[in-house]
Amino acid sequence: MQTELPQARYSYGGDEYVFVELAEGMSLKVNFRAMAITNRLREENIEGITDICPSNASYMVRIDPDVLHPDELIGRLREIDAEVGDVAGVELRTRVVDVPVMMEDPWTHETLMRFRDRHQDPNSTDLEYSARINGFESKEAFIEALLGSPWIVTMIGFVPGLPWCYQLVPPEEQVEVPKYVRPRTYTPERAFGFGGGFAVIYSVEGAGGYQLFGRAPAPVLDVKQRLKDFRESIVFPRPGDIFNFRRIDREEYDRIEAEVEAGTFEYRIREFTFHPDRSLEDPHAYNEEILGVLYGD
Repeated sequence: MQTELPQARYSYGGDEYVFVELAEGMSLKVNFRAMAITNRLREENIEGITDICPSNASYMVRIDPDVLHPDELIGRLREIDAEVGDVAGVELRTRVVDVPVMMEDPWTHETLMRFRDRHQDPNSTDLEYSARINGFESKEAFIEALLGSPWIVTMIGFVPGLPWCYQLVPPEEQVEVPKYVRPRTYTPERAFGFGGGFAVIYSVEGAGGYQLFGRAPAPVLDVKQRLKDFRESIVFPRPGDIFNFRRIDREEYDRIEAEVEAGTFEYRIREFTFHPDRSLEDPHAYNEEILGVLYGD
């Protein structure tokens, strides 16, 4: 069924970029639209396009202006947008990935306790605070909601390899938490964090302001490309990937980390054709199908 869509806004970014804002606010439908447009553009392999970068509610295209005039590109982008419409019938070829995460690990716990003076509630942990403001009776119930449904990678950034993940649940079930009042000066590599409506895995050690919930034993960035999953790119996540964050204990964490160190670790990955309209129509039923593909054999 066709629904009224926000009017896309097309802007020039100097001589080499075209920026397209699809909506002022993030939603799954808008993000699906961005991915469908950029996937179609990538498939067309238009001469003069050098890079395509999808984002949460927008996308940017880099061009060689000596080969492709930006107005010519914008004309084609408008056509693709009209063809994609409200994503009914659109298919996204993607991957479903098992992403192990240890909740309340000792490393991020030590970090968050060091920076309580920068937090909204210095007397509770990040998990306790996030559970309370989202109306959960306990942090365990909050964790069950976080890890109970898969997430879609909506974009990559703000540092190389960091996946922004948005949960595939109805809007009323979306979790939201603010960032720290003042950013931390330190965050461990592979920290599992949350800010706004997005879950992330920090690809590198550095500053950060997202609430810290746990840590992943496997990397999302491998600049040396030691691991098999990184042979095509130093960055593992791709926009459109579906991540299922799976809770693990310390024993499994140590085992996976040892496999990473030995260079033998591989993510559990299944190829999948994602139908945005089915996800929007009945997300819980479709999520069961997605998880069945990931763990069904």
